[in-house]
Amino acid sequence: MLLLSGCAVGPDFVHPVPPEITRYTREPLPPQTSGTDAADGQRQRFIAGRDIPQEWWDIFKSPKLDALIKRSLESNPNLQSALATLRANQQAVYAQEAKFFPLAQANFNPTRQQTSSALSPVPASGASAFNLVTAQLQVAYTFDIWGLNRREVESLQALADVQRFQVEAAYLALAANVAVAAITEASLREQIDATNELISINGKMVDTLRRQFDKGAVTRGDLAVQEAALAQAKATLPPLRKALQQNHDLLAALAGLYPSEGPHETFKFADFHLPAGLPVSLPSRLIEQRPDIRAAEEQLHSASAQIGVATANLLPAFTITADAGFTNTALAHLLAPQNLFWDLAGNVTQTVFDGGALLHQLQGAKDTYQAAAWTYQGTVIGAVQNVADSLRAVQNDADALHAAHDFERAARISFDQARRQFDAGNVNVLLLLNAQQSYLQASLQVIQARAARLTDTAALFQALGSGWWNRVEPPLEKRLDVGTGKTEPIANPGAAQSD
Repeated sequence: MLLLSGCAVGPDFVHPVPPEITRYTREPLPPQTSGTDAADGQRQRFIAGRDIPQEWWDIFKSPKLDALIKRSLESNPNLQSALATLRANQQAVYAQEAKFFPLAQANFNPTRQQTSSALSPVPASGASAFNLVTAQLQVAYTFDIWGLNRREVESLQALADVQRFQVEAAYLALAANVAVAAITEASLREQIDATNELISINGKMVDTLRRQFDKGAVTRGDLAVQEAALAQAKATLPPLRKALQQNHDLLAALAGLYPSEGPHETFKFADFHLPAGLPVSLPSRLIEQRPDIRAAEEQLHSASAQIGVATANLLPAFTITADAGFTNTALAHLLAPQNLFWDLAGNVTQTVFDGGALLHQLQGAKDTYQAAAWTYQGTVIGAVQNVADSLRAVQNDADALHAAHDFERAARISFDQARRQFDAGNVNVLLLLNAQQSYLQASLQVIQARAARLTDTAALFQALGSGWWNRVEPPLEKRLDVGTGKTEPIANPGAAQSD
């Protein structure tokens, strides 16, 4: 009992201190963004300290998005792979914990053998050829005096926690990717609609110019310019359609489907609501909310425990073994009392010389800890930068939509005036062409600015950790039969639990 109560050598893990900064940007964050009277142009307020709900995508108030994200979280292969890896890592912890207990092995060994006539016969009967039947139980136990096994378990548990936070990172990334892909689909559909509208207008102008050309009112060059503008507008459609089709395939893959299987939802801007209030966590809270920071911390924890393992390997190892059983030349009388044998032995092993290998392993463990510490520091800085970039994006997206809306309004007025002059017979094809190109460009900028506000809002929630700590139930875990391709839920996975 005294041996078992020994302290574990090596450093005890100390949680890193949170960053001392109190804000993400050099200048104070404004209380709200700018606004405009365009669609999705309302102001967004920054609310310091507000918690993030688990299903943060509800802020967009889109039932179709809610349904698609939930299906994706249940069926995405990459998320299920991460969950299976987590279960495997936890089993490695349990396997290492088994070394706290003695190892017992039963052995049954029947043999037929002959001894050399030059030697004394082994059995009491004096026969040189005989049967020998042995049944025995062997027990071995290594005392964890220096805490070597405890540090190994600590290290493996930390690595399992690394995978657990990687599961959370995959979970929130999947939800954010689905939301962004759905918003991208809405943007592409709006761009296609705007382009089709301009193609329709251009087509009508070409028809009008052809009639005027037939009457000699315009030159062939004027008609050719407008025909070129129509062809140019039509040429922008195939890339938009390709992007829309590929985005649909992406949504299917995120939902764990083949492109031919769905999804069946289609998205337009009308399906999304831009949230008015945006949470902003303190930087000191960010290290608890970001899964990548938590994973880096657990990697540091594992490296710290490995220093203890390397230190314990320098010290003596204490082992006790016991062996008891029966042996006889005949199976029928194997368990007779006179056939009993046993032994009990203790063993102490201390490495005397190994060319410095163990010392180098210890120094290597310390250097690995330093590498993990710097990786952790870089992860924290990157996370703070990610939040700062997202906050700046949200601010500038509002200004960009304001400017794009003003541009569109002015371009629309210019285009309408040029078209009225055209309809009145005051033909200036170049003026009309410039006006319609400016209007198309302005319309697309407004659509892209609206999409940017929505996607960067989702990116901000992802940068802040997406509320995984508020999850009531762990992600649904499934088992895949590769032979049939069928899946079934795992009843009691015992993994992916949030702390």
